[in-house]
Amino acid sequence: MFRKLIAAVTFAAALVGFQAAQADSKTIKLAVTDLVGMEELQREFGAFTKTLSDATGYEVEFLPVTNRTAAVEALRFKKVDFVLTGPAEYVVIKKRTDAKIVVGFSRPDYFAVLIARANSPYTLASQLKGQKVAMGSVGSTSKHLGPIQAMADAGLDPLNDVTVINTKIPVAWESLKKGDVAAIGMNHLKFLSLRDKEMENGGLQPGDFRVIGRGPDLPNDVLMVGTHVDPQVVDTVRKAFVEKSSDLIQAILQGEDNQKYKGMAFLDTIKDEDYDYVRAMYKTAGYPEYSDFIGN
Repeated sequence: MFRKLIAAVTFAAALVGFQAAQADSKTIKLAVTDLVGMEELQREFGAFTKTLSDATGYEVEFLPVTNRTAAVEALRFKKVDFVLTGPAEYVVIKKRTDAKIVVGFSRPDYFAVLIARANSPYTLASQLKGQKVAMGSVGSTSKHLGPIQAMADAGLDPLNDVTVINTKIPVAWESLKKGDVAAIGMNHLKFLSLRDKEMENGGLQPGDFRVIGRGPDLPNDVLMVGTHVDPQVVDTVRKAFVEKSSDLIQAILQGEDNQKYKGMAFLDTIKDEDYDYVRAMYKTAGYPEYSDFIGN
């Protein structure tokens, strides 16, 4: 009996020690779903993680993931603590892991548009019935799901009323210029960038293009946290985004790809229901359960 008591006390002490060590851990692991490889992570988010580390006192380590499904599995098996991801990815990760939102990364002018040539007969998205429409990669929030939802909002059935062609955006742009497609769907800021480059290179003028449809501003990118992470750690990280907002924004903009965040703000009032419009996109695309990534 005495030996059993000693064993029980020893086990309890070990458990307390493990929990204390876990709570006092000074390292957190971060994954970013749209970047593959350590080199990309360091280039885009190296300055950001250094600033976050200084603000929280935690060392931030990258966990490279090969795709979005890998990020889900890493969360499920507690291999990663925090994941930065987009709206389309959020709804799937939330359903499959019950990870929580820490903070939103707002993206100004982040919405999908449908573009036609100004000399075409198309002035409204509803007029695209029976036509070919080029878009970006399958599953992209602003280059695929957003454009098809914009068509659905205009009264079309994107799965049956139009022929959707998924390709690289530069290819889609050239297809529109050649008249091979009636319209293209993409991110608004990407459209402005392509239009400006077109003019700078002596090509078509901005007036040669027409926006015939657009969706609402899309929900924010989000930093998610696994349920295994100590709430005190989560509170410390969230507090850093509030108190060191300017420093973190300046750091995140060091990355070339992260220029999409120019003019951003960190939002700590994001709610799960803010992403119901994205869930509608999945339904429109033929994935009403939104439990699997499209085109992963």
